[in-house]
Amino acid sequence: MSKIITIERFILENQPINARGEFTNLLYDIALAAKIIAHKTNRAGLTDILGRAGAVNIQGEQQQKLDVFADEVIFRVCDHTGRLCVMASEENEALLHIPNEYEKGSYVLVYDPLDGSSNIDVNVSIGTIFGIYRCKDWSQRGRLEDVLQPGRDLVGSGYVLYGSSTMLVYSTGQGVHGFTLDPELGEFLLSHKQMKLPNPPAYFSINHAYYPRWSPAVQKYVQWLQSGNEGKTPLSSRYIGSLVADFHRNLLRGGVFCYPSEVNQPRGKIRLVYEAAPLAFLIEQAGGYASDGFGSILNIEPTELHQRVPLFIGNRRLVEKAEYFIQMENK
Repeated sequence: MSKIITIERFILENQPINARGEFTNLLYDIALAAKIIAHKTNRAGLTDILGRAGAVNIQGEQQQKLDVFADEVIFRVCDHTGRLCVMASEENEALLHIPNEYEKGSYVLVYDPLDGSSNIDVNVSIGTIFGIYRCKDWSQRGRLEDVLQPGRDLVGSGYVLYGSSTMLVYSTGQGVHGFTLDPELGEFLLSHKQMKLPNPPAYFSINHAYYPRWSPAVQKYVQWLQSGNEGKTPLSSRYIGSLVADFHRNLLRGGVFCYPSEVNQPRGKIRLVYEAAPLAFLIEQAGGYASDGFGSILNIEPTELHQRVPLFIGNRRLVEKAEYFIQMENK
């Protein structure tokens, strides 16, 4: 019988000595929140959890009931443990401070509680994205400066995919590891150890309907992707419209996900702090690269909590080619 490795066991056995304690337990807190959210998403058609919540979030998007539920679950699982000094979520305009009655911790949690929520009602895969930083000033209870750190300073990041199965994929700077939720055991079990982007890549993911809105450089880049890119086999186009789902497929099969800037949206759409940076940290650990078209996503210093950024993420050669076309146009 093969050895069964739970996420708790894997985290305990594989974290650096100086990261055990608060950090190790924080990762397990996130896994617990993922189980609760997965339970709801798997029963979404049977309970009163589908549809709009009747509010609009800071992004100007209609909140779904499951958005609100996931946001609340993550906060409530993590607010009282003494492991965090502050949190930030896509669904909240301001920082999420640790209630005064609870002890503060050493870490910062940023998260998108339910990415791709517009797909909830049509049963398409959705996901949670998270990133973890260290608190910059232990004497402070949690400030904006603790959240507005470049992705290069992340100590861990990951995502949860709620699909045909529920997977949690994370990295703490020692490779990328995936765990699949066994619904009978109620545990995440190690299913993908040391995940690496395959080469040659298979797919590119971009919303072709927005082609007229892109710069000539991005249009040329997409044509290059379709043409066989320097004599290699042409990539197949696959676009789900759920960032976590597209990212996960490309991580397993190789490829690039693109959400470039547009004429009417020059700063892009993907949020830097709790979407682009955590996934950029993860993709580099898998041998890939993430860029805004000019340089590494991980080097960008955020100036706003909900800052947006263009995103090209996946196999390094494909992303660097996007940089080449964009930088040639801007010479």
